[in-house]
Amino acid sequence: MFSAAMFSSSHELTASLVQQYVENEAHQTAIVNTATAQGVFEKTYSSNIAYVAGIKKVFNAANETLGDQKIQSWEVEKYLVPLAKYSTAGPFGGNPNMAFWLSIILGALGGLIYFLPDLSEMAGIKNDGIYHNAVTKGTTLKIRVLFLGAALLYALWYSIFQFPLVLYFVGVVGLIVFWVWKSEKSYGDKRARSASVNVSGWLGIALGAYLIAFYVFLYFYPYYVTNWTLMLDPLSKGLSGNPATHWFLYGFLYCTVMLVMGIRMMIKYRHNKYQLVRTCSVLFFQLGFAFLIPEILVRLNQPYMDLKNAWPLNYTLFTGDQIDKLAGQGSEIALGGINTSVGSIMLLWGIALTVIVVPVFTYVFGKRWYCSWVCGCGGLAETLGDPYRQLSDKSLRAWKIERYVIHGVLVFVVLMTAVVLVQYFTGHENFLIFSSGQVKSWYGFMIGAMFSGVVGTGFYPVMGNRVWCRFGCPLAALLGLVQKYKSRFRITTNGGQCISCGNCSTYCEMGIDVRAYAQKGQNIVRSSCVGCGVCSAVCPRGVLKLENGSSDIGERTTELKTIHISESDLKILS
Repeated sequence: MFSAAMFSSSHELTASLVQQYVENEAHQTAIVNTATAQGVFEKTYSSNIAYVAGIKKVFNAANETLGDQKIQSWEVEKYLVPLAKYSTAGPFGGNPNMAFWLSIILGALGGLIYFLPDLSEMAGIKNDGIYHNAVTKGTTLKIRVLFLGAALLYALWYSIFQFPLVLYFVGVVGLIVFWVWKSEKSYGDKRARSASVNVSGWLGIALGAYLIAFYVFLYFYPYYVTNWTLMLDPLSKGLSGNPATHWFLYGFLYCTVMLVMGIRMMIKYRHNKYQLVRTCSVLFFQLGFAFLIPEILVRLNQPYMDLKNAWPLNYTLFTGDQIDKLAGQGSEIALGGINTSVGSIMLLWGIALTVIVVPVFTYVFGKRWYCSWVCGCGGLAETLGDPYRQLSDKSLRAWKIERYVIHGVLVFVVLMTAVVLVQYFTGHENFLIFSSGQVKSWYGFMIGAMFSGVVGTGFYPVMGNRVWCRFGCPLAALLGLVQKYKSRFRITTNGGQCISCGNCSTYCEMGIDVRAYAQKGQNIVRSSCVGCGVCSAVCPRGVLKLENGSSDIGERTTELKTIHISESDLKILS
């Protein structure tokens, strides 16, 4: 129903809409004249896609009459979004409240109805057939490479040639068909351990394709999702006083999905207090600090800010645009006899969070305090992504790639921030061979959109639920460096109790071979570990324990607590 709402509408363009939402008078006149000449004002379009295509033709024709004042590509999106949103008619467009209840709310209730019967089962982790399920089985390395290659190709072509959307979907559908065909031909081949030879995993691939398509629409084609934003207008106006944008849509869906899947998470791990408290924590910070508080701040005429988002995850925090939006903005207040503003305090909080709070808390608690208790990215991974945590690659090859990629992203964001700060304080657009605007645009597209969104979430059913956290998040990389070299956090092991069942390694979302450490009785201190505690929750023998101990980093990573006797050390006494 939610997907159908995207296309179940008719559209009619009127001169009053153009006059209301096209601010440039020259553009406004040219569009009205062109639309009148082409008979667009009298035409009814049967879908959003047909309407957008028709309006783009009007824009192109209008540009031929505008000379030096042509409608730029960024202005096309700016005009198209409200023109598409408020020209909507039909069953959903004419009654957005009904669409809201029949799609989003009904979908959330359906999810709860599906999960709640699990309460009747015995608490605890069981062999639940994750490798025998078409959604959670996962894929082979070749298919993962194909998916990743398709995403990279799309990113490259979009950034250079504005790669047509329809070709992207043809590529995704082609991958699904190819995967199913490949799976059916290889049923007789050797399969992964405990994987069913009768299940192809095509539902997981289809779900991944759907999530990827959602992010592509959301990030790059917001004028196609206006039916969704229209149904959220009443809620958005109630919170911030403004109509819903595609970013408000994303925030609301993000919170709704986290809440529903968070309830599922708490039902599944209700035998473990740590998981219950941790899940409640990420829900609290996402719903409160990331969604409700920023919207209410706007309603109070204060600057918008996610108060839990630290640099470099919030890579725009120290850009010139964001500094200007915060410094000196909002209500004036006096602190200790010093006159300042709400926006300035927000900027100082962002600096303090990055420079003081993050390293100190990581020293005491490890990176789990942020990645597993506060972060919205981690919260979505732990809730929506929990069914796919077993798909993380545990190989040494993946570990090597992980270290190069995530620290490469960290270097990238540090250089980008340095370049934009130099430009902001000196006024020079170029720093060495770099243009600040271009570098920021590159990072925003490649990392902020494609990596964190399209790949980070769309690849849950393909590569596991922590793809972004493991391979791309620069804040996770920074926290990991502190955790590895100067932190009191560790996962202690009692190797003598380990029965090598492999549950811990299977459920590790960060691709750590936990069992290898447990078998040796070696404490686990890995920069990638987010301290989710699921390895401990699924251990049937209580071998693993999350602790904050003294800072004996050298000893705790090398000491072996079990005695290993080789065959050559044994002698038979006659």
